Amino acid sequence: MIERGARSSVCNYSHEVAGAPLKPMLAMTGQLPADAGWAYEFKWDGVRALADITNHRQHLYARSGVEITVAYPELITLAEQVDDALLDGEVVLFNEAGLPSFTALAERMHVRDRAKAARLAATMPVTYMIFDLLRLRGEDLTGRPYRERRAMLESLGLGAARWAVPPAFSDGPATYEAAGEHGLEGVMAKRIDSLYRPGVRSPDWVKVKLEVTGDFVVGGWRPGARKIGGLLVGVPRPDGRLTFRGRVGGGIGAALERELLRELEPLRSGASPFADDVPREDARGAIWVTPRIVVEVKYGQRTPDGRLRFPRILRLRPDKPPEEVDDAS
Repeated sequence: MIERGARSSVCNYSHEVAGAPLKPMLAMTGQLPADAGWAYEFKWDGVRALADITNHRQHLYARSGVEITVAYPELITLAEQVDDALLDGEVVLFNEAGLPSFTALAERMHVRDRAKAARLAATMPVTYMIFDLLRLRGEDLTGRPYRERRAMLESLGLGAARWAVPPAFSDGPATYEAAGEHGLEGVMAKRIDSLYRPGVRSPDWVKVKLEVTGDFVVGGWRPGARKIGGLLVGVPRPDGRLTFRGRVGGGIGAALERELLRELEPLRSGASPFADDVPREDARGAIWVTPRIVVEVKYGQRTPDGRLRFPRILRLRPDKPPEEVDDAS
């Protein structure tokens, strides 16, 4: 069943990869669909995983086809709830604020030592967010439309502390807005009549990333293939120095580069304006400037230490002085 409001045979093995039953279907990045016939799910910032359950034993596979069962022992008992099924979903690690943290998950995803995996499962447990059902009791469901697969998945009643079937919605704009309100990565739009196409990046699934904009002060730049390979940006502290928020290379075309150089060249400085240490890979070869130039940046969420994810420059902000910039801008 697809909710209306976002607020409130044997499986075909022709698409096999090493160890895994099949390759997961992939989405294309795009805009939120405006026409009818779509369902909308929240996009979870985790790692894709297929759960193959047979004879009450579960094998978990990464998108690459590598088996990752040992990394997540807290998910093993999922096999007690359903038998002879192939599930598709996302392994997510929620932080103390209840938000998905890919940074925290990175500590777990490559663990292959059982003892270490058990210790991490006790202190940093993951949740398996199940969004598709590809096989059930010997029947291959990949040839059935999404709406039927979802209905069958929801009928299984899968739900426990460490796994869930998150809802699907029929209102795209409301789902997108709710994703923003809850600090999620974005929305997945899926045609309700779409078949599951293993290993295919299909326009029937659209990944809509939630992005925000903010104003940041330029503290320097790194040369690259062009004169400006990336800007080093931050936000002012009370003492006038900057807190580092990341390196921004996207969005710098020829015209914007000329404009930036015109403003930044006269501000060259021999010392970094950042109060904290800039990571070596960002600081290498950096040209520091007096922090007077403000730029508007579009990005998709932040890391736990405040760095911008997937940032790109939108424009210069000559109308805004540095002292008016803060992390809420």
